[in-house]
Amino acid sequence: MTKLSVNINKIALIRNSRGANYPDLLKVALDCETFGAQGITVHPRPDQRHVKYSDIGPLKSSVTTEFNIEGYPSKDFLELVIQHKPDQCTLVPDLPGALTSDNGWDTNTHLAHLKEIVKRLQGEGIRVSLFIDPIAERLHAAKDTGTDRIEFYTGPYAHDYNINMEEAILPFAQAAKLCEDLDLGINAGHDLNLDNLKYFKNHVPNLLEVSIGHAIVCDSIYYGLKNTIQMYLKQLQ
Repeated sequence: MTKLSVNINKIALIRNSRGANYPDLLKVALDCETFGAQGITVHPRPDQRHVKYSDIGPLKSSVTTEFNIEGYPSKDFLELVIQHKPDQCTLVPDLPGALTSDNGWDTNTHLAHLKEIVKRLQGEGIRVSLFIDPIAERLHAAKDTGTDRIEFYTGPYAHDYNINMEEAILPFAQAAKLCEDLDLGINAGHDLNLDNLKYFKNHVPNLLEVSIGHAIVCDSIYYGLKNTIQMYLKQLQ
């Protein structure tokens, strides 16, 4: 079964909007685990508008499932990751001020830099994943960095799903087969939801993990957090 990692950034954003610890981010993370989530994902950005650097220590000490920290590999970010040693670090090419992660790495252009960072993180016992588009040459370059996994940026799939689902999934299904040949683990994330998740999972072989946050928080307004997580897990069965 593909694992579900719940991204709690939007919970932190709600908390920060009132300047108090409500909702309690740590409690929500632990409740997500109790409700069936197999991982917790955070993306601490430089402006700390949602998950803050100070949240990472308590989360790392308390989360019992897979803990995944994603972000742009700045000096401060890498120091944070190495200090707390999550199970996985997902590297994204977002520059400071980005609203959300909306493209994958150009692994050819950044090959030498990424190779150095991947080696450094793996030397600390941290599994590494690279946020990437389903482009063959970039997957080959990702393999050359030494990364353990890639995370498909699924925004284009989600955008095109209701137009033509067969065409929307095709590049990801083809890229997944290449990842199998390259011995790259496959994660996925961005705009996956209750409508498009099952189709993606059923057509992308060897999908190890999906990271979902925004859609889960939105659905929780109507269904409640526990029910929502169970609904997403059902899509992955």
